[in-house]
Amino acid sequence: MDSIDEQLTVDMTERWRYPRFFVEKESVGLSPVHLTLNTDDMNHAKKVLRIKRGEKVIICDGSCTDYLCEYIDNDKFGLIKAIQNNAEASVYLRLFQCLPKSDKMDFIVQKAVELGASEVVPIISSRCVSRPDSKSAAVKLKRWNKIAYEAAKQCGRGKIPSVGEILPFAQAIDVLNKQALNIIFYECGGVGINDAISNKFNTINVFIGSEGGFTEDEIKFAEKHRVTPATLGKRILRVDTACVAAISVIMNITGNI
Repeated sequence: MDSIDEQLTVDMTERWRYPRFFVEKESVGLSPVHLTLNTDDMNHAKKVLRIKRGEKVIICDGSCTDYLCEYIDNDKFGLIKAIQNNAEASVYLRLFQCLPKSDKMDFIVQKAVELGASEVVPIISSRCVSRPDSKSAAVKLKRWNKIAYEAAKQCGRGKIPSVGEILPFAQAIDVLNKQALNIIFYECGGVGINDAISNKFNTINVFIGSEGGFTEDEIKFAEKHRVTPATLGKRILRVDTACVAAISVIMNITGNI
């Protein structure tokens, strides 16, 4: 193997050390040799990273293909090599998170994406203090999706997880895929998380409450819709801790950590 091939192997193996960006998959198909970033990412690359001609970046098509590229000029990147991105979990984990107070949802979205969640759905349950109106909700949703995008870049994801529209608790239960494994974490009881998780399912829907958790009526309603109450142990966790703990354990049990 010559020195160029050796360096290319190192570049692809250690591609996590390069700046990372996403592009629409369709744009890769239209321009297989030269890739361009969206305006915000290009401004970041030039003004913050101060990228120079010949410097390398990783550009992902959002469908689990990474492209090692080098900056040419005129906002264009030359394609060097493509490689499969293997950072996505083998299970599709959808986090249904009851809105917490303050800005805790920012942290929850970020950590859920880093840990491998495929989707985050904010919900409003009986004990939610945070109840944004439509205008405020739109602003929050835009921010949460930006946080998800940045987290996906930082941790090397092959896809960009989405943050969905805010749903009422009952509506969130109604839209569940009945073929999925559906779990609701309840501080007053339920099966242990190790017993609740099964590798038979490709999709796992996880419900985590806000401050104060879920009401007994909400748990009963969930059970009627084949959602299993589960516990994270004998200690009561903060809402932002519960998210990290639940996803981490699930990813470990399913072989994704």
